[in-house]
Amino acid sequence: MILLWIPILIFAYIKMIDPGEKREHPVLNVKYYAHRGFHGEGGIPENSMAAFKKAKELGYGMELDVQLTKDGVMVIHHDYDLKRTCGVNKKIQDLTYRELCRYRLMGTKERIPRFIEVLREIDGKVPLLIELKMETCNRKLCKKVARALDKYKGLYCIECFHPYALYWFKKNRPEVIRGQLSEQFFKEKEAGSFSRKIAYFIMKNLLTNFITKPDFIAYRYKYKDCLPLKICRKIYKIPIYGWTFRDKKEYKDNEHYFEGFIFEKFVI
Repeated sequence: MILLWIPILIFAYIKMIDPGEKREHPVLNVKYYAHRGFHGEGGIPENSMAAFKKAKELGYGMELDVQLTKDGVMVIHHDYDLKRTCGVNKKIQDLTYRELCRYRLMGTKERIPRFIEVLREIDGKVPLLIELKMETCNRKLCKKVARALDKYKGLYCIECFHPYALYWFKKNRPEVIRGQLSEQFFKEKEAGSFSRKIAYFIMKNLLTNFITKPDFIAYRYKYKDCLPLKICRKIYKIPIYGWTFRDKKEYKDNEHYFEGFIFEKFVI
């Protein structure tokens, strides 16, 4: 009896990660995104205005992270807290934007920029890969980012680990190209409560694709041969982006596996 269920479960799994109709869009032809801007050289910190200016100067698309301050200002920062980047044990969601302006990135003069400032600086010169940082179903972040992008004229797409962001954009801004971020969370020893582990299981196996209909998958590149990616690549032909490449050898060794590359600290 159990054996009879195996092919049914396999079929159900394959259908669940079906991203739906493949769309065409110029932003899906972009191959290279500088991770958190082009940072690391000359004392340029990640997700800083200097890093975004450098990426623009080099002609690369750029990946950046958006989250909200306590008073609802969209800022660019990867971590939810300031420990690593500013040496302060405080969370961005607990600080107003004015309070956040007191701190500088990585011991430099660079501060955490507002999303609006970055959009003005880039001004459509290079494509943007915008990651929405959310741990829960943050509708407010989705709405604010969407409204800011409504006025933006350049190429961009959005991505998120949390499937809700993709679902929100699918429902409210269906024209926006969206990507599902993921990795093998348990192999990376990601800890958490039982409910978080369930969420990690769902995300690593791309089990919400049939709802969110992503246009691309962005996956930690070293897991390029995991089952969900194999199915998405071979059956559904969906573009797969690899993150994060940190030297040219990593990139060259994996170049034929991916349609897009999120990289940092070297020139491709």
